[in-house]
Amino acid sequence: MFVQIRKWTVTEGNSDKVLERFKKKPDQGPSLIEQREGFISRELLVKNVRRGEEEVVMIIRWESEEAWKAWEKSPEHIAGHKNKIKEHGGKPPKPEYVISTEHGNYSIVE
Repeated sequence: MFVQIRKWTVTEGNSDKVLERFKKKPDQGPSLIEQREGFISRELLVKNVRRGEEEVVMIIRWESEEAWKAWEKSPEHIAGHKNKIKEHGGKPPKPEYVISTEHGNYSIVE
């Protein structure tokens, strides 16, 4: 199994903005990534904090690294990024509420 982990650190009160972008939309059916061969699951987590910076973590599980690479190279995935660039007239700016982002790719060993 192959796992992607993405983490956003955002200013207080803004985790919902990240969640809204990635949450399942029940009225829209499975997303493009969920329809990809080799996709297993996706989870969104929010760190429990009382105040201050907030964290949102997304974990995506794939059957293999090859399945993930196929998604990354797929016309649907590339088109999604091109549409964002087109909407903004270039690379979209980082939203002001995003303090930092991190991502990593992991192989399950046990």
